[in-house]
Amino acid sequence: MTQMTFARAINAGLRKSLENDPKVVLMGEDIGTLGGVFRVTDGLQKDFGTHRVVDTPLAESAIVGTAVGLAYRGYRPVVEIQFDGFIYPAFDQIVSQVAKLHYRTRGAVKMPITIRVPFGGGIGSPEHHSESPEAYFTHTSGLRVVTVSSPQDAYTVIQQAISCDDPVLYFEPKRRYHDKGDVDESLDHAAPVPMGQARVLTQGTDVTLVAYGPLVKTALDAASAAADEGVSIEVIDLRSLAPVDYETIVASVRRTGHLVITHEAAQSGGLGAEVAASITERCFYHLEAAPVRVTGFDIPYPYSKLEMHHLPGLDRILDGVDRALGRPNSLSGLEG
Repeated sequence: MTQMTFARAINAGLRKSLENDPKVVLMGEDIGTLGGVFRVTDGLQKDFGTHRVVDTPLAESAIVGTAVGLAYRGYRPVVEIQFDGFIYPAFDQIVSQVAKLHYRTRGAVKMPITIRVPFGGGIGSPEHHSESPEAYFTHTSGLRVVTVSSPQDAYTVIQQAISCDDPVLYFEPKRRYHDKGDVDESLDHAAPVPMGQARVLTQGTDVTLVAYGPLVKTALDAASAAADEGVSIEVIDLRSLAPVDYETIVASVRRTGHLVITHEAAQSGGLGAEVAASITERCFYHLEAAPVRVTGFDIPYPYSKLEMHHLPGLDRILDGVDRALGRPNSLSGLEG
């Protein structure tokens, strides 16, 4: 096991994919000489050359469009969108071309494109640099959408995404880039936990708490704090946002009888609503109360000084747990 930061783990996973498959090509703004604004691709252009780690113009639609052409020719392009808010110029390419070409050609054309997207808030960025756009893409048939919450997952899942014949949006929680953890570098795309499977991180008996990406660490902190008050929380890291591993959540909710879902994205039309509805359909007679969502508010991401009030934190998640259990709390007037 090796101690790595989140960013270094992604770098190591990209390096391993480049070494193992000459058809893997990286493209993005400033990913070469600079190593990316978050230094995730640091050193890769020096070691693999400018023909495999390509600095592109500042044109997201062109970057993704070029990736489509490369995929047609048998390559496995890995595209970096520099910040989450910059993905919208490429939205038409992703949902109109990347997501549909495999289906439209009856399987004759594969689109093994991985689109890396640093997402979420918490780093004090200016406008357009902190977004949570995942729901746009989970709604789009033909796309796989994943996010990771630990250096180990960052290392293995990026390799699984690159080796997958489906297009994959790989969301990286940017405020966790400097978090450290153990990484087993012997694991690769054949790792025992599939890319599409959720993971139970803590066992619990009272409440199922579903989180993903940047809020998994906060959910674990909430479980620890709740345990001091005698409340047992089972934390599930969703990992795959499309498709969702409902079997793991269903098994948990049938034991606990209560469900809380948390994410940084706005509540209306968010992934939490879909999870809540789907679990209600599957577990109606096991639920002892309605599922509770703890999310960002239905507003544009605020500027940096107010950002942490917008993002769900420990207190708001614990309040959601109290509401699910029907316990009195001090934040009951808050929505989201």
